[in-house]
Amino acid sequence: MLSFVYRLVDDYEQEHGSRPNTLYLSQEHLQHLISCFSREMRMEDIVAYLDMEIMLDESALHPRVGWMNRVYSRAV
Repeated sequence: MLSFVYRLVDDYEQEHGSRPNTLYLSQEHLQHLISCFSREMRMEDIVAYLDMEIMLDESALHPRVGWMNRVYSRAV
C-alpha cells in the first residue's frame, strides 16, 4: 500500500508540478496503510511521515491524492 501511495504522489507531482497534501482513503485502505508501519507509530506520526492529511472517503474505490487549502488548524 505504501508503494502505491508513493506512486500516486509521484504521478501527481509530475502532472501538477507540486506535491499533493491530501490522501483520500476508505477505512479499509487506511487499515492497509497503517499495517505498513510499526505498531509503535501513532496516526499523527504516519500523517507527519507522509506529509499529507488523510481524509476518509468510504466511496473511494481506490486511494487518491489531491491538494486542498489548509484553512483549519488541528486540535492539539
